[in-house]
Amino acid sequence: MSKTILLDGSSLTRAQLVAVARDGAKVALDAKQLERVQHAADFLADKVNCGEPTYGVTTGFGSNADKLLGAHRIRDELPNSRTHTPEGTLLEELQHNLITTHAVCVGKPFGADVVRAMLAIRINTLMRGHSGIRVCTLEALAAMLNAGVVPVVPEKGSVGASGDLAPLSHLAIVLLGGGEAFYEGERLSGSEALKRAGLQPVRLSFKEGLALNNGTAQMLATGTLALHDLERLLDAADLAAAMTLDAFAGRSGALRPEVHELRPHPGQVAVAAHVRELLQGSTLLDIPYHLVPRFKPWTTEAWSEPDDQALSFDIGWDWVPANQRHGREAFYARFLPFKGGKKHQPQDAYCLRCMPQVHGAVRDAWAQACRVFDIELNAVTDNPLIFPDAEGARFIEEQVISAGHFHGMPLALAMSYVKAAIPVLASISERRLNKLVDPATNDGLPAFLSGNEDGTDSGFMIVQYTAAALVNDLATRAHPASVYSVPTSANAEDHVSMGANEARHVLEMIEDLGHVIALELYTAAQALDYRQEMLNAARRLAQRGGWQALAAKVSNAPREGQPHHEQFVTEARQLAEALAGSSDFHAGTDVQRAHATLRKNIAFLHRDRALDGDVRSICELVRQGAFHPAHAA
Repeated sequence: MSKTILLDGSSLTRAQLVAVARDGAKVALDAKQLERVQHAADFLADKVNCGEPTYGVTTGFGSNADKLLGAHRIRDELPNSRTHTPEGTLLEELQHNLITTHAVCVGKPFGADVVRAMLAIRINTLMRGHSGIRVCTLEALAAMLNAGVVPVVPEKGSVGASGDLAPLSHLAIVLLGGGEAFYEGERLSGSEALKRAGLQPVRLSFKEGLALNNGTAQMLATGTLALHDLERLLDAADLAAAMTLDAFAGRSGALRPEVHELRPHPGQVAVAAHVRELLQGSTLLDIPYHLVPRFKPWTTEAWSEPDDQALSFDIGWDWVPANQRHGREAFYARFLPFKGGKKHQPQDAYCLRCMPQVHGAVRDAWAQACRVFDIELNAVTDNPLIFPDAEGARFIEEQVISAGHFHGMPLALAMSYVKAAIPVLASISERRLNKLVDPATNDGLPAFLSGNEDGTDSGFMIVQYTAAALVNDLATRAHPASVYSVPTSANAEDHVSMGANEARHVLEMIEDLGHVIALELYTAAQALDYRQEMLNAARRLAQRGGWQALAAKVSNAPREGQPHHEQFVTEARQLAEALAGSSDFHAGTDVQRAHATLRKNIAFLHRDRALDGDVRSICELVRQGAFHPAHAA
């Protein structure tokens, strides 16, 4: 049974809007607020009957605001004119024409989720009782939403002031029996869709056309859905970074809470805490450099134990002779002189070390947009605004006030901020992915994360190409639409927000951001498998064969009788003891859980295979939120 959301104009949340848009929740109208709605409509009707001139009711719109409607149609007196007598009065024709002439968007239709969100937003703002719409019209709009009639709203045509006029007209025209709509999966005329749903068309009254199409519902709907989707990707990006950090056997110091107390940006602090939580239980982080072997290609002589012979790699270290340690004695007093996969440096690359700062800044951009959108969800955004109970009002202009709440700049600038943040998050993810596949930077992992014994395998090479292409595409789409106003309505609307374009761009861009994060997860899982298996192979070797077995894996080791041999033996024994005494090397608990979820769907890449199915799978897993703590295995 579907959930029902009570709309009262003041308490709609982003989560509730998503439930209506994507989960089929229905809406109900608060009875107390409907009294306010009808009170405003009755007030407006009374003023019209008294002959009061009112913008958008007894005058034209925009640059036609100086045209007062007469008592009869002047055009009927024109010589040789074709008589055209629409149904209803001039005042009703004004509202009808406003909707029918403004429904001029182009492009592919918005998805049903966006349109349903637009309907819910429009209903909710009209419930505030400052728009002049009648209760019966508002109930008809809610009935259309609840019946599953989804107006066809092409994506492009709003400049974001006076609100989303054109797309909202496509939304409202179906209520009049015009336009097109989807119903039960079929694209129909608006009249036929209403008929099949058991609904009747509506004839608009005073200001109702203006109430229906004057507002920020398109940019608010697309932006809210985008913010919902981005929230999951913020967590997925943290998870991908955590898995990559484990795969590098990286350093945790840059995540420590006392570090972030010194620069307490909320997003940065939250990300550092989240990644620490994801990595809890890891035995890979902060391990001594000398324990980490580097990858070597497999040979038939690589392993002697039966269970190790299944491994597809060999491992190795270089020994640093005493005469090459000058000036670094203090370091080698702490760390053994074996160079394996990890470089002897106390800090990781920026894409790992600065991840809280970068991810956190993106999270702060998201949080700022959420703050703006939460306000807008329960705001009145049409024009003029009606205050039937204004105290001391002498003239109608003090009760029917023309203002600018339809201007989408608050939303547009919030979306510009998010729009700029998206390629930043994608870029740092791609840099981590690239670091994993590059043998010059991946700390001893195989090139492109493939054994490639015969030189025929590409491994994960082209995965990075795709990520790079997506990052470039996102970056070139990040230019803010909000900085470029194109005046409309004969310059009566001389500054517009372009917020509808901004929010639509963000919703589209989030899909590709998800793809980049998915590709990092896909790559990091392969790297993590290698890192864990290589370390644990070294541990088993030390436990079974002692220092002699490890010595066979060390390049430039002096033989017996050669200079420094005794020192080498001593240090090799110490390496063997350290490895043999180590517990199993594994990732953090939450990283392991996510890795297991991935491996249920995508196998480890032992040899080259077609990767398109893998890529589709990982992208779909990220889209579905499979790595979110509530869904992960």
